[in-house]
Amino acid sequence: MSWQRTILRVDLSAGTCTQEPLNMTWAQQYLGQRGLGSKYLLEEMDPAVDALSPDNKLIFATGPLTGTMASTGGRYSVITKGALTGAIACSNSGGKFGAELKMAGYDMVIVEGAAERPVYLYIENDKAELRDASQWWGKTVWETEPGLQQSHNDPQIRVASIGQAGESLCRYACVVNDLHRAAGRSGVGAVMGSKKLKAIAVRGTRGVRSDKDARAFFKTTQRVNARLTNKDGLTKDGTLAMLDVTNSFGSLPTRNNLDVQFEGADKLNPEAMQTPNANGHTNLVTNGACFGCTIACGRVCKIDPTHFSVKDRPEYHIASGGLEYETAYALGSACGVDDIDAATFAGFLCNEYGMDPISLGGSIAAAMELFESGAISAAETGGIELTFGSAQALCEIAELAGKGEGFGADVALGSKLLTEKYGRPELSMAVKGQEFAAYDGRSMQGMGLAYATSNRGACHLRADPYESDFNTTDIAGKADIVRKTQDAISFVDSTGLCIFPGGSGWSNADYVELVNASCEGEWNEDSVVQVGERIWNLERQFNLRAGLTKADDTLPKRILEEPAPSGVGQGLVARLDEMLPAYYQLRGWDEQGVPTAATLQRLGLTDERREG
Repeated sequence: MSWQRTILRVDLSAGTCTQEPLNMTWAQQYLGQRGLGSKYLLEEMDPAVDALSPDNKLIFATGPLTGTMASTGGRYSVITKGALTGAIACSNSGGKFGAELKMAGYDMVIVEGAAERPVYLYIENDKAELRDASQWWGKTVWETEPGLQQSHNDPQIRVASIGQAGESLCRYACVVNDLHRAAGRSGVGAVMGSKKLKAIAVRGTRGVRSDKDARAFFKTTQRVNARLTNKDGLTKDGTLAMLDVTNSFGSLPTRNNLDVQFEGADKLNPEAMQTPNANGHTNLVTNGACFGCTIACGRVCKIDPTHFSVKDRPEYHIASGGLEYETAYALGSACGVDDIDAATFAGFLCNEYGMDPISLGGSIAAAMELFESGAISAAETGGIELTFGSAQALCEIAELAGKGEGFGADVALGSKLLTEKYGRPELSMAVKGQEFAAYDGRSMQGMGLAYATSNRGACHLRADPYESDFNTTDIAGKADIVRKTQDAISFVDSTGLCIFPGGSGWSNADYVELVNASCEGEWNEDSVVQVGERIWNLERQFNLRAGLTKADDTLPKRILEEPAPSGVGQGLVARLDEMLPAYYQLRGWDEQGVPTAATLQRLGLTDERREG
């Protein structure tokens, strides 16, 4: 149960869909999903092209374990040049779409060119064709997905689509599948919108092929799945459990990182989500799981129907994807908002219009600081009082950003371009143009380094320095931890599985065991570490060719120069200037962050400097 050995290539300019064999030499070197998709992207396009031009490519990639019985085997990634960052983008999603694409017989779909008018891609096993999407253009994700299922008279069709945010080229638009799962970061939805591709609708009944003994793989999955020993916490509280941890530690970004602890955290945490409010309403309805997942960390929530955001809008009196930790931070503490229903409503809008909630919240937080500092006024915001803590402003701006209207169009630029437009670029809490996740890089020194060196911009899912950071603010060994975990996660992201089992009882060896039991060839811990390192260096090559340099491996001035005001890291700034040279050296890169010829040769990568 591994590769389907088939790619679907879709040329939107020509209107054609053709099958071709998967490059199995590359599959052995990059495995699948993140790694293999990134290899195809670098080989097939010039990284210097404009992200929103037809010359950019958009790749939907599964892993060899996508669609299998291995726990969490429902992942897929969207790989492209990011509209938000100008860097390589690889945005990972769960739900059921990835497994359906794999069962239709494809390891990946490579989308190139751009259509003259809106289209959607319909896939039914070997049948693949582009169809008119004019009736869906201008519609939300929540209208498009069920609408396509109804038009094909098949509720089992899985859909990945963009909403109005992707159509209007919101820089952090995402691709949403299964109504509230998303390939969320870096603006992959804007790239999809620039190509006039509204959706991919797929129905797959071919199943997943086996390279090795299927019975042996079944026994391996039973054995490895049984090792998921720490799933109860994520099942009960989801990722939101982290809110109390970071808040007490002093690493919860608050009010655009002016603070690192939020006095309203107890109104957003799992207890608040699970406790009836004064009206007897409980935010949490149930938890949810992606394809093949035995953890079920997802939150399904409902907004109090008397809340100002929805009291006159019965269409939002539904249960849908609720607050996870990152959305609670971005739409809560980052904006100083402690209203769980307002944050949930803004999160609903992100799913409906197709926006990354982390970047939306970071951009709104930057706008709030622009407003409070006097850099913008109500004249620019259309009369909205954009003050920290305003739940009303949060909801209004989130909807305008989704539609690309009014001041929302400025917020849709992302915090980097927004703050540059109004003359205060230092107020963007971003790396490579991508907004911070929910960890402050002063109290968590390893995470600061991870943000700065992440190939896709600030990200909490590209390295795993958490245990070290929660144990000590001492920077000794942080560079090596970040490097090693970046490589390990690069491998896991290429399997078709989720990284969450890694915090629920699995080690890297468990992922290796599953890959070795299913994939052609011999896979061991040493070989997959090199696979991860090869992927990381390949992504670095893409970014260097796209024009990024050492100067992009940095953090905002606030994190580098303004000490954390409270918590464990009180008085500290990020010591990036000490960690970055050590990181480069451990990576086998020169002082400018360029992989040396020896490193590239060892990993079997082309030395772009010598080729010019």
